[in-house]
Amino acid sequence: MRILMACAAFPPFMDGGGPVSAMMVARLLQRAGHDVLVVNVEDEDRYEVQDGVPVHRLPSLNIYWNYRVPRPGWKKVVWHLLENFNPRAYIAMQREIARFRPDLVLTDSIENINVATWGAAKAAGVPVCHIVRSHFLLCWKGSMMQGGDACAGQCASCRLTSVGKRFMSRYVDGVIGETDFVLGRHRDNGYFPRAVFRRIPGAIEAVHAAAPRPAPFDRPLRVGFIGVHTRLKGLDTLAEAARNFAPGVPVEFVIAGTGDDAFARETRARFPDWNTRFLGWTTPEAFFPEIDVLVVPSRGPEVFGRVSIEAFAHGVPVIGARSGGIPEVIGPDSGFTFPPGDVEALTAILRRLIEAPATVATLSAGALAAAQAYLAPRIGAEFTRVLDEVRVRGAARPAAAILPGAA
Repeated sequence: MRILMACAAFPPFMDGGGPVSAMMVARLLQRAGHDVLVVNVEDEDRYEVQDGVPVHRLPSLNIYWNYRVPRPGWKKVVWHLLENFNPRAYIAMQREIARFRPDLVLTDSIENINVATWGAAKAAGVPVCHIVRSHFLLCWKGSMMQGGDACAGQCASCRLTSVGKRFMSRYVDGVIGETDFVLGRHRDNGYFPRAVFRRIPGAIEAVHAAAPRPAPFDRPLRVGFIGVHTRLKGLDTLAEAARNFAPGVPVEFVIAGTGDDAFARETRARFPDWNTRFLGWTTPEAFFPEIDVLVVPSRGPEVFGRVSIEAFAHGVPVIGARSGGIPEVIGPDSGFTFPPGDVEALTAILRRLIEAPATVATLSAGALAAAQAYLAPRIGAEFTRVLDEVRVRGAARPAAAILPGAA
């Protein structure tokens, strides 16, 4: 199958787990024998091969592409308006589709590459599948957070600023989400009314640990966190739990990742000096051998929580907040879950592991077993099955001239 894969972000631009996951999907499809071309946006028009994957970088289709850089308020307003339907993106993607002549267009997130891509594909009679990796279609902030707390649903302002996104979603034939949580949230809010919904979790290349971790009988329990130091990621919950352990209790906290704002600095200062190490930015390969258990204390409604399966691949069990899709990944044999922001519940779980070190070894074995479900060959086969289904479904739907307001 010839697949044109349009991505919001793709390596070497790294911003969270999205680009990593997009590259993983592109490689999985290549290994399955598909002819893949990736299209995404950058500063200039160029073709290149990124780790074996052909990529066409387009100049920004919106007024800017890197939305992580601070911008004037008026530019942000224009950017968000255009994300509801960008004529420039529509024309550019029409051209890409005509050049590559794909059997299917696969969008992996949609920021910058634009919902107009779906219309361009439908106008050309090409089936469309979309991978949901964030709340961007539902929430103009992309986080579904307000005042530091998770939103129960789509608020009025987000509904108003997402009208075009929701309208254009009718041209999508299939939707892939990493969890039932994110699929259900989009379905419940009226997105993708003509699409089939399929769950395919993230993938890992390999299981890195050869055996379960030994129980920490003769040393402190090493508790880890890796990620950006923000309220959304819940690092403050772990900091307060750490303060519940008096000096001499056999527990250490190993904190990786970065954050430069006042919240991050104040949160790091809340950790006890006597048993906390800050590693700064580091790789998963260097980090996971340093810990016995990973804490994923996110307050925000995480779509998937890729870090959990990376931990499993290293034989590290996970203690995760029951936020978004996180609890779909963590089973009773591979970790624990707790209510987001509940310091006492997290403290109780950590105390249980400190008092019963053998539990760590048992859960480590469970984590390694859980990792098998996420191995690349299995996930790749599932992608091929679903994309074949979407291609057949989409081919049965007629092409249509796409304009906002058209039926």
